[in-house]
Amino acid sequence: MSGAVDWDVARAIAAKVGGREPFQSSEYRHGLEADFDRYTAIAEDLVAECTGLRSASGNARGRVTSRAGWVDANLASFQRLLRPIIDKLDDRADGEGSDLSRKVAGVEMGAMLGWMSTRVLGQYDLLVIDDETADEQDIVYYVAPNVLSLERRYAFPPQEFRLWLALHEVTHRAQFTGVPWMREHFLGLVEATMGSVDPDPKRIIEAAQRLLAARRAGDDPLEQGGIMALFASEDQLAVINEVAGLMSLLEGHGDVTMDRAGRGLIPSQERFARVLRNRRQNASGFTKVFQRLVGLEAKMKQYAEGEHFIAAVERHGGSDLLDLAWAEPANVPSIAEIRDPSLWIARVDQPVAAG
Repeated sequence: MSGAVDWDVARAIAAKVGGREPFQSSEYRHGLEADFDRYTAIAEDLVAECTGLRSASGNARGRVTSRAGWVDANLASFQRLLRPIIDKLDDRADGEGSDLSRKVAGVEMGAMLGWMSTRVLGQYDLLVIDDETADEQDIVYYVAPNVLSLERRYAFPPQEFRLWLALHEVTHRAQFTGVPWMREHFLGLVEATMGSVDPDPKRIIEAAQRLLAARRAGDDPLEQGGIMALFASEDQLAVINEVAGLMSLLEGHGDVTMDRAGRGLIPSQERFARVLRNRRQNASGFTKVFQRLVGLEAKMKQYAEGEHFIAAVERHGGSDLLDLAWAEPANVPSIAEIRDPSLWIARVDQPVAAG
């Protein structure tokens, strides 16, 4: 079997970790697809009006899916994403040992996706569009059992919550398909990270040495990107920090746009935001450890740090200054600039000299 991951093992483990899906009956899901079809279209217009970003790829397509369907979509994306690593590992394949490594990787990926499948509400699938799978890409997913569980647990008004959720996911689509260079730039960063991965076992020893040294210095190498950051080379860390800055901008912008575009239309949106914020922050025990290992804790910080960055930039120069972040790839803030917006403002807010 070729590849760095045993995908069948990953799918099986994800199903076990994800557990039995609640609300499978059509009785519970009645109207869900129609609602998300409608609210995805409404959200697209609201986001365009709020941000000026309109997709160049046509109308957004919403798809209601199960946890298993969400896992399958992400496994397909990972298979495309990991091609550079798979090619390297195939060159080093050595029979039973290689098969064992693939199964271990499958267990690890399946555990991560299985756990995430119980939490994720929606996702814009952006990774790689190719001719073979174009019909299965550029889709806004909504994970039915998780949406229904949250609505019932917190007595959310379903029509308000579904529009609010659609606003966030459609904002991400507008970012990636409405900013001409965004998708290519993001995929270039991801490919640079994946393409430079060195599967040499010596990297494990080096990573352990870095972890011990960082601990002695009082640092936490897992804080920025989980295991990925721990095993990264210096060049990869530089790219990971670029990705962190970009994702903080996108996630913060997604939350800000969701709240602004829904103002006056979604009376409960402040409560929705508060509940989901607490849901992100209040993990404990195994969940907390798992989030740190796979880098999800770092992702959660992106929301707050991105919102803080946008607020600081707009206080200084309004939406015109923030629009410079979408002007060209060089204007994307670094993670250091996200955390200290004055650095980014000083870099990009330069007066135009008189001719």
